[in-house]
Amino acid sequence: MIRVVVADDHAVVRAGVRAVLASEPDVTLVAEAGDGAGAVAAVLAHHPEVLLLDWTLPGHGRAVLERLRVEAPGTRVCVLSMHQDGATVREALGAGAMGYVVKGAGIEHLVTALRAVASGCRFLDSATESGLAVGPEHADDDWDRLTPRERLVLRHVAEGRTNREIATELSLSPKTVDTHRTNLMRKLGVHDAQALTRFAVRRGLL
Repeated sequence: MIRVVVADDHAVVRAGVRAVLASEPDVTLVAEAGDGAGAVAAVLAHHPEVLLLDWTLPGHGRAVLERLRVEAPGTRVCVLSMHQDGATVREALGAGAMGYVVKGAGIEHLVTALRAVASGCRFLDSATESGLAVGPEHADDDWDRLTPRERLVLRHVAEGRTNREIATELSLSPKTVDTHRTNLMRKLGVHDAQALTRFAVRRGLL
């Protein structure tokens, strides 16, 4: 069962999510919150698989996400927002969100997003992908230091895939993928997958 907390300052949005999830056999809503403090408290109390987070929530969605990355790393975050511009999407993904759904995108997108994020996969709805497609390009000198294979591995890491999944996709051994991941961190001066994801977002890979 996928347990979900929804955090949105609009009661009508929370009611809509509640109604949608009530008919899903594998997803259950365990708590609701109307501001950032309430969102953090609900997650720490219930330890859900997914927090559905309004990015413009009072208390600021980014602050909530960054705090929970430290205090509740087992809970993944899917952003629910009215904004679909590339800058906002990149900010959310760069801060650690695993999914991004635009309000009004459709019930099927919301449920699919929750299932994908709960399983560790990144999810962007079509409106979000369109926003990223027209976003600004980000030049970064470090990009030129990466080999073509390292760039492929970077994209897969940023998508949330494991070494074994990447190895299968690229016809490599898991050990080789791990070596590429280590080289990426060394060349980019970072120390974890979240930092690699932030770099990928800046480059517009996601």
